[in-house]
Amino acid sequence: MKKEYPMCAKCTKRICDPSTKIGAELPPIEEAPPFCPMRLNPDVIEKAVAEYEQKDVKELARLASIQEAECYEWIPTGIGDRLGLRTKTPRLEETIQFAHKMGYHKLGIAFCVGLGNEARILDRILENHGFQVVSVCCKAGRFNKEMIGLKREETIGGPKGHIYYESMCSPITQAEIMNSENVDLAILMGLCVGHDTLFIRYCKVPITVLAAKDRVFGHNPLAAIYLSSSYYRRLMTQPPGKH
Repeated sequence: MKKEYPMCAKCTKRICDPSTKIGAELPPIEEAPPFCPMRLNPDVIEKAVAEYEQKDVKELARLASIQEAECYEWIPTGIGDRLGLRTKTPRLEETIQFAHKMGYHKLGIAFCVGLGNEARILDRILENHGFQVVSVCCKAGRFNKEMIGLKREETIGGPKGHIYYESMCSPITQAEIMNSENVDLAILMGLCVGHDTLFIRYCKVPITVLAAKDRVFGHNPLAAIYLSSSYYRRLMTQPPGKH
């Protein structure tokens, strides 16, 4: 018999987020699909929820939820007394507001060298909002890519490309500098897939993401999903790398 495992992405019932009036009875767990983690992993969920009893964790979660709510506002719709909900806060401003709520003073920017101009602007914005800013480029250390076993033909320049020294990205260096500087919050900005994985693995301070690397869509990875039924429908039918 096939073992069930959590597949929330396939769920259409969403009893975890019910449209139920306050005070009304919530839908029973039995109405959830068999792959719902609330049915499959109740012990794991119970253990996870217990973590919120830690004072610092509970406060972070509380302020995060307050920040979430403040990113919306109710406005008149022009239809009687009916109000409509709209968004009002971009992620950059949300990050600044949350950092202030948490009492953070020292922020870190771990950025891709390809987003150097964006990092420079972000640095100025954060300083203008009263933060001390530590910023570390992905090339810090200037290690040659041969150090991790890359062959010349596997570099960006390729076998017949440029002849210049090609420094490897070192997200571990970025993470360890954030750790040593004891920043209150590290902000990831455009690290490559895999490099961001290493940064998150080694960084011991709180992390948030401002930008995810996407060279094609201007660092908006969801554009590929929005276009998956039209221009990028090949993503639905072809294995990765087969174009």
